[in-house]
Amino acid sequence: MIRARFRLTLPEEVWVAAVSRSFPRATLRLLTGVPRGDRALELGEVRAGNATQVAEAIRDHPDIVAYETVYAGEDRVIAGYEAIEQGLYEFLWSSSFPPEFPVVVENGAMEFELTATREGLETFGATLEEGDRPYELLSVVHTGGEAGEGLLTERQRECLTVAHRRGYFAVPRDSTLAELADVLGVDKSTASETIRRATARVVDQFLARRD
Repeated sequence: MIRARFRLTLPEEVWVAAVSRSFPRATLRLLTGVPRGDRALELGEVRAGNATQVAEAIRDHPDIVAYETVYAGEDRVIAGYEAIEQGLYEFLWSSSFPPEFPVVVENGAMEFELTATREGLETFGATLEEGDRPYELLSVVHTGGEAGEGLLTERQRECLTVAHRRGYFAVPRDSTLAELADVLGVDKSTASETIRRATARVVDQFLARRD
């Protein structure tokens, strides 16, 4: 089996695309979602320095017909809502290999993972191309008991993913540690320590597999 991560540019008419483009520094995470006819029941999370403002924009969007706050903090809001569906699930659930939650949306682009056979992955990619949707294949990892399984904790994987996506490892860096900490909802020291430990594990595993 293969685990692949995609980035897909969302159509303008999808509500989450419009909200995320209005707040390009915010991270919107779809924790779970169930399509129901022309609507969808969703549990979503906002991570941003102005999380409350972003959450209010979601609540007030005309495609959101019901909204209930589950948790509200200074830089993190979780809410359940019912949305008028305008294409977010059009291909996600038509595939034999639905994406794995959470689905992340930033500045109009959605990132998600799926696990499939090589043939299934090729079919999924062909479906994307036929739909003329701009997308990128970000990573491909072989699974199924290979070395490295369980190498990182969920939190370490999340921190490395955010750091990589925001250019923290680029030269020169496109993001500061303070910015990463803000997105992750932790202080700088916690972000630094988590990224340091996760990076060390990845490097150790990489070198060990070549000895």
